[in-house]
Amino acid sequence: MKRRQFLAGTAAIAAATIIRPRLTFADQMDAAKKWVDNEFQPSTLGKDQQMAQMEWFIKASQPFKGMDIKVVSETITTHSYESKTLAPAFNEITGINITHDIIQEGDVVEKLQTQMQTGQNVYDAYINDSDLIGTHFRYKQTVPISDFIVGDGKDVTDPMLDINDFIGKSFTTAPDGKLYQLPDQQFANLYWFRYDWFTNPDMKAKFKAAYGYDLGVPVNWSAYEDIAEFFTDKVKTIDGVRVYGHMDYGKKDPSLGWRFTDAWLSMAGSGDKGIPNGLPVDEWGIRMEGCRPVGSSVARGGDTNGPAAVYSVTKYVEWLKKYAPPEAAGMTFGEAGPVPAQGNIAQQIFWYTAFTADMVKPGLPVMNSDGTPKWRMAPSPHGAYWQEGMKLGYQDCGSWTLLKSTPLERMKPAWLYGQFVISKSVTLKKSHVGLTFIRESDIWDKSFTDRAPKLGGLIEFYRSPARLLWTPTGVNVPDYPKLAQLWWQNIGDASSGAKTPQEAMDALAEAQDKVLERLEKAGVQGDCGPKLNEKKDAKYWFDQPGAPVPKLADEKGPGQTIDYDELIKTWAAAKQQ
Repeated sequence: MKRRQFLAGTAAIAAATIIRPRLTFADQMDAAKKWVDNEFQPSTLGKDQQMAQMEWFIKASQPFKGMDIKVVSETITTHSYESKTLAPAFNEITGINITHDIIQEGDVVEKLQTQMQTGQNVYDAYINDSDLIGTHFRYKQTVPISDFIVGDGKDVTDPMLDINDFIGKSFTTAPDGKLYQLPDQQFANLYWFRYDWFTNPDMKAKFKAAYGYDLGVPVNWSAYEDIAEFFTDKVKTIDGVRVYGHMDYGKKDPSLGWRFTDAWLSMAGSGDKGIPNGLPVDEWGIRMEGCRPVGSSVARGGDTNGPAAVYSVTKYVEWLKKYAPPEAAGMTFGEAGPVPAQGNIAQQIFWYTAFTADMVKPGLPVMNSDGTPKWRMAPSPHGAYWQEGMKLGYQDCGSWTLLKSTPLERMKPAWLYGQFVISKSVTLKKSHVGLTFIRESDIWDKSFTDRAPKLGGLIEFYRSPARLLWTPTGVNVPDYPKLAQLWWQNIGDASSGAKTPQEAMDALAEAQDKVLERLEKAGVQGDCGPKLNEKKDAKYWFDQPGAPVPKLADEKGPGQTIDYDELIKTWAAAKQQ
């Protein structure tokens, strides 16, 4: 054992004393040209502009050449491309050695928490979901990007960064008006359906005969439910294969939390009107007055256990049991994700566009031989409590985040790498690889106009006004890591049948209030920390304007659908106005 340790130690010393060949400016420019010519195409910039941007990175990186920098992100296609391709490119061009770790999303949050709690520099920068915006601006451990780029980081901030080109900057801006994070990737949670089945004349005739209206993209949950019933109980089989009208997952697992915090309640109509998040009550059911969270339960003016939230969980449980494959109830997010690509699912109300790259692979049962998909994506239908002006779904926004505990001499080269992977020189190509758009200029590039027919509506959605109704978790949530973990445990009880939806949401609301209370007593979040309302009778809050609202007499109502091709036309017309 000691011999192995000794040999390992001498090997480490030898490695540390290796003299690396000096990387000249000419070498770096040659490397940049190689990458621009062979990898960073297409781009919204011309090659001369790309080379000018690369020259800036080379010069700005000079003080940090030879440094070893560590950053981290969750495991998705976009970040794998950054880690495997863009990090080596940055190393060759700048001489800064980047280790870009790819780990599970929960592990990213855990590492971030560790650094915030201990002050030890675990990573030099994080690609961390903007869902933590309420956490970051309250704990004051994050360096606001808008401060950094005009202050300590001015000398390492790309003059071609063009922050106004980022489509998600409203998600990463706190109530103090400062930009705390900068988007690296975004994807939305949309409705997915089998376009070939929905446009089949025989299917359309049978559906209209049964339900009295046209088979199409469901506008509301009532229509989604009818379509789910139609394919599961009336169609049953297509080409000899058992089909289902719904897909979801229900295992009591941390991934079940995302299923709900990623705006399921807002889709039902819980919370208040407001973009990017409801005010004063958001889609988590948390009421905020000024910048202070004041309660989650209906008794404190929140909506986590209000009628709209309970309705949302009730429908989730009902549809999972009635219309999804029997095995879905025991699946996690990761296990359920690939199922629609197998060809026996008619529609899915809660489908992440991050799956698009895997859903368009040649040879899949859901792909045509010409490379076009048999499926489409469309806006999510809304529940019975939803009103115009509310958000309609979730948009993930993984964003570059700098912590104050990172030494400035390490933060600067990490920030250079962060800007590199979101620079106009590389983001169009990165968008083609991962299909997670962050720049308006990329979305409207001709290369995506040409590719749009093979992406099932993704480009049309991101070019539409509807895109604005899909937003991440907002600033009402004061401590995302602490509060998010409560969701899967409590809703898991509803999914398993251990509790009714009302009992589960009552328990969740109470648990959230307890966390808010602890934060209030600790006083660690300053003037924008929680300050709980006194409990009042639910009727008092139901009588106030906005959320929470009393239970509707009819939560089903008539189904409403829209023809997909007509929907696309309305988007195009709205954009031209």
